[in-house]
Amino acid sequence: MSETRQYEVVYVVSPEITEEGVTELHERIAEIVGQLGGNIDKTDNWGRRRLAYEIDRHREGTYVIELVTGPGTLVTELDRRLRVMEQLLRHLIVRVDEDLRKAGRAREQRQSREQRRHARRAAAGLGAPAAAAPAAAAGAPAP
Repeated sequence: MSETRQYEVVYVVSPEITEEGVTELHERIAEIVGQLGGNIDKTDNWGRRRLAYEIDRHREGTYVIELVTGPGTLVTELDRRLRVMEQLLRHLIVRVDEDLRKAGRAREQRQSREQRRHARRAAAGLGAPAAAAPAAAAGAPAP
């Protein structure tokens, strides 16, 4: 059995589809995800927005972002099924946990750099420069 992961599914619905049609489309996608062994954790409907460039002679579309949890096999089948839906102008599926891992790694590197910098300053006897500046300013005459 494959590992369960979290994915972000973004799709742009044709402006010819009504809000009720977008809701029905979401329900159909939720049904597909359920059949494939996954579930939709969160749905964020951004509504109708202007596209960055024209797609199939459309200048705007309804953006929907969904957070989906499921096995890796879900992605290939969901991608195949979304590709044949005529109501969708574009879609994209991205693995979220990879992005979170990269962000965590960057945060850890930044924190370790700050700790090394503070350790070097403490070893050099510099202390915190922000704390020294107000003390010097308090004793100095006003210009």
